[in-house]
Amino acid sequence: MTGLSRSGKTAFITALVNQLLNIHTGARLPLLSAAREERLLGVKRVPQRDFGIPRFTYDEGLAQLYGQPPMWPTPTRGVSEIRLALRYRSNDSLLRHFKDTSTLYLEIVDYPGEWLLDLPMLAQDYLSWSRQMTGLLQGQRAEWSARWRQLCAGLDPLAPADEARLADIAAAWTDYLHACKREGLHFIQPGRFVLPGEMAGAPALQFFPWPDVDAIGEAKLAQADKHSNAGMLRERYKYYCERVVKGFYKEHFLRFDRQIVLVDCLQPLNSGPQAFNDMRLALTQLMQSFHYGQRTLFRRLFSPVIDKLLFAATKADHVTVDQHSNMVSLLQQLIQDAWQNAAFEGISMDCLGLASIQATQSGLIEVNGEKIPALRGDRLSDGQPLTIYPGEVPARLPGQAFWQQQGFQFENFRPQVMDVDRPLPHIRLDAALEFLIGDKLR
Repeated sequence: MTGLSRSGKTAFITALVNQLLNIHTGARLPLLSAAREERLLGVKRVPQRDFGIPRFTYDEGLAQLYGQPPMWPTPTRGVSEIRLALRYRSNDSLLRHFKDTSTLYLEIVDYPGEWLLDLPMLAQDYLSWSRQMTGLLQGQRAEWSARWRQLCAGLDPLAPADEARLADIAAAWTDYLHACKREGLHFIQPGRFVLPGEMAGAPALQFFPWPDVDAIGEAKLAQADKHSNAGMLRERYKYYCERVVKGFYKEHFLRFDRQIVLVDCLQPLNSGPQAFNDMRLALTQLMQSFHYGQRTLFRRLFSPVIDKLLFAATKADHVTVDQHSNMVSLLQQLIQDAWQNAAFEGISMDCLGLASIQATQSGLIEVNGEKIPALRGDRLSDGQPLTIYPGEVPARLPGQAFWQQQGFQFENFRPQVMDVDRPLPHIRLDAALEFLIGDKLR
């Protein structure tokens, strides 16, 4: 499962597990053929194979969702895992001849979306990464990075490494990344700097892009002694890529054969063109790293056997039903290159809009004698009930006219108040399940 920060991975996993565990007690999965045909006999949690990975906080997330007031599950701050056993009866006559039932084991790994954006760094050396990062320091990014640039002034790349000074400048770069995250931007590197986990304070997280490669010259910086300022930054960058980024993906991405990419298009639309374009850049960089051809970096490093790929536009419950097709169309525009590449490689793909946990109710309101679609729900910030029409989601990548009009008003909603003995409400989660594992249950 992949997705940018705040795309809803934790909510998706919680809802998926909840629906499957309640397969005989109210789960709404009509689009999952094994459930519809009553061949999915039962689902239970089973122990993880890797005892070194923390358990996914499913029960804690449910307690938050069913609480008073209901709240969204706490976003993940590290790696966690949950494993399910699905007992089913095959509809394959040959398989039925040998055994009555089969068991499918479903392993789901959750991890911070911030860590995902480190994958493109594996295709860059320190200086090319530095050029890319400093090239982004325009507009508000330039304002947020002012202190970092001030601390970099006068730093001699060839002088003996001053570890204390490098740590201070790295802390300023980390502050800049936190500012980007607070303002809703997604392309944040290195991702571990904002969610370091057990690596907090480690020298591996004390580097930053060289502020002006051309002022010194790429050749001089590339040949700088490893004990110099520039050399130490280069060596830490290499260590981070080789040991931290590559190690994480080798550990968790080797075995998967199905991939879902969750994308929240709505919040960037609400935040403005800088946030939307930043999300588009992050998604483009990510999907370039996930190219599925035989000769690509991801294939060489991790050798995954992906045969199904699902793109999902999340928070479909935060727009009216008539805008769901536009959400999907916009997402298709955003991932067009990755879609074409995967199609060429013969990978089965789909794109849909879903709400892992439905937070609103749809209806109609009358405005000037005309009935228009609307949403009803409780606002996240203060719990106040709202009935609104958020506006139209652009079906294509928004141009300047869309941003000038500012006709889209996306609200964040709390989860609905729900009975604890009923499964979580959703929109098209069963369609996602059918695409991802439906064939495994046949």
